[in-house]
Amino acid sequence: MTPGTSASTDHNTGSFDTFLRAGSVLSHYRQYFEERSRIAQRDIFLVFSSTWLSSLERASLWIAGFNPGFALKFVCNSVQDLSPEQSERIKRLMEGTRYEERVLNEELARIQESIASPPLVEIARKRAQMMNVETAAREEAELVTLRKAVEEVVAGADLLRMTIAMKVVEILNPAQNVRFLTDATQLLVKLRNSGLQKDAERKKINSDSWI
Repeated sequence: MTPGTSASTDHNTGSFDTFLRAGSVLSHYRQYFEERSRIAQRDIFLVFSSTWLSSLERASLWIAGFNPGFALKFVCNSVQDLSPEQSERIKRLMEGTRYEERVLNEELARIQESIASPPLVEIARKRAQMMNVETAAREEAELVTLRKAVEEVVAGADLLRMTIAMKVVEILNPAQNVRFLTDATQLLVKLRNSGLQKDAERKKINSDSWI
């Protein structure tokens, strides 16, 4: 085997290993979305409130998940060796993402306005009171309508997130994908640890105030 052949083989092996590492990280994200989808089918409001996350993590969410626009900006910060063509493709992706986010934000705002106005406010007030069967059935139907509306918005946001993730993976080369996904994972871990610490400190302060 010639030295040139050996170097080429090593390079190909390294590229393949890098590809496998990127695929492994993506597989974990895919499993997360699948599990979250199962939870959403049982209770969409639980997914939307994300009670299993720290308060800091919940504050960083956009419609029950990561913000696609922020993810694209993070790509540019994490991957410093983007080619001019890659940079242009990311830029176009950002522009399209901003429009999709705006549409979903407007739809979510419409739903929130419906919650704050009759008859849904009345539903929340009366559910703790005795209601006749006819009234309860009507108001339960209105809650079902609300639930479906929230499900559609969250599903649209999740579709946008997955679409952006797949397009980013397509734009970046294997080594860049590993760098981006590793940095993104580390950011999420730091966010969670910081959030849990802040929640623990807040809980201790509140506990001490009762002593």
